[in-house]
Amino acid sequence: MASSPSKVELRELGNTGLKVSCVGFGASPFGNVFGTVSEEDAISSVGEAFRLGINYFDTSPYYGGTLSEKVLGKALKALGVPRHDYIVSTKCGRYIEGFDFSADRVTRSIDESLARLQLDYVDILQCHDIEFGSLDQVVNETIPALQKLKEAGKIRFLGITGLPLEIFTYVLDRVPPGTVDVILSYCHYSINDSTMEDLLPYLKSKGVGIITASPLAMGLLTESGPPSWHPASPELKSACQAAAAYCKEKGKNISKLAMQYSLSNKDISSVLVGMNSVRQVEENVAAALDLETAGKDEETLSEVEAILKPVKNQTWPSGIQQR
Repeated sequence: MASSPSKVELRELGNTGLKVSCVGFGASPFGNVFGTVSEEDAISSVGEAFRLGINYFDTSPYYGGTLSEKVLGKALKALGVPRHDYIVSTKCGRYIEGFDFSADRVTRSIDESLARLQLDYVDILQCHDIEFGSLDQVVNETIPALQKLKEAGKIRFLGITGLPLEIFTYVLDRVPPGTVDVILSYCHYSINDSTMEDLLPYLKSKGVGIITASPLAMGLLTESGPPSWHPASPELKSACQAAAAYCKEKGKNISKLAMQYSLSNKDISSVLVGMNSVRQVEENVAAALDLETAGKDEETLSEVEAILKPVKNQTWPSGIQQR
């Protein structure tokens, strides 16, 4: 009998040549944006994640006003492994004091980030939530500045992130092929919203690596429910609450189901999920390993999809306070 996998699957990231873990470690909780995380917990969760095969770690200077980057830097250093054994992405353009996608600011930004992360380079630098800036500035000024950073060896690949899906086609249609290496989309590939699916063939045709975040729809698909600031409509919140309660009644966990739903599409290289403890790391890895050995729980999934059908693909405008 084939033995069960003990480490998460690695997937190709577009044309970058990088192989990223299908479960990505979102380090935004290290910025204390969802409650306080001790340095000790952060270091042990990164250590456990790496032991279980997670090699991709994502942060931003915006998370906790640079705190997430500092804490992640310490946690990665504590691993005591060669730099090429893990992949790090951070972001530029969004800061606690506001948005600034100017060439000057993003160029200074990477040096600041590298100092906080205690690294000589990052694997991926992404323009953070570009819908809040001028997309034309991103195309004509920010991305060329990032290409110079690539040439200088401070970053290996560059990407863009944001909520509205149309920002990706706007930028990718206006830059030479191969300019943008990676896109990071959030809240559009989960049980309640699968609109990202329509964009996958286009992104693949551009050779872009695809990362999705927030498989739990920023807390909607959890037993405890979303934070008070969540921008979803009362109708969507109520349907997700009903779906979570239904799963619990059946002895199932909606978060595990949601995680597996997002992981099951192999066109998506990595599913980023925020983690702040060893327990969360173990739960997310277990969901990935169970998916590989047993597949999705199709029965519960179809029942949950039926509950969410009236609110399927209902999104919200950008402008959320935290991510």
